[in-house]
Amino acid sequence: MKITKDTVVTITFRATDAKGKLLEDGKEPRSYLHGDYNNTLPGVEKALEGQEKGFAATLVLQPEDAFGVRDENLATSIPKKDFPPGVKVGGQLQGVDDQGREQVFTVVKIKGDTVLLDGNHPLAGQTLRFALKVVDVQAASAEEVAHGHAHGAHGHHH
Repeated sequence: MKITKDTVVTITFRATDAKGKLLEDGKEPRSYLHGDYNNTLPGVEKALEGQEKGFAATLVLQPEDAFGVRDENLATSIPKKDFPPGVKVGGQLQGVDDQGREQVFTVVKIKGDTVLLDGNHPLAGQTLRFALKVVDVQAASAEEVAHGHAHGAHGHHH
């Protein structure tokens, strides 16, 4: 079966950054619903369109096909006094961006009485390498299409 819209694709992948640092070991299969459901990276979905079980490739994804280009408008600082006690570098909190949309921010630095936050994905702006293999392709169920994600062993569990 070819990978097309509304197929459940199960892949294994090993992901590294541009310097070769391992980001994901690829040992555990993952399933996603194919077809612009935002369940995988855009570059991965483009590369897999029309492929079949057994397809293997190494992809080099530019930021726009991976976790996006960094948006410096998503980096901000706020007074430490406005945070709950115990704020730490690496911690995350949910807030609202300038357009009123919910956004996850990561604490990237605490400098004196100021906390620096970043709403970008930690891998935004980075070129990534994926060595991937398609281990299964199946037609999605009506429920998976309705929910917008894969269910089952390597997909989403309710």
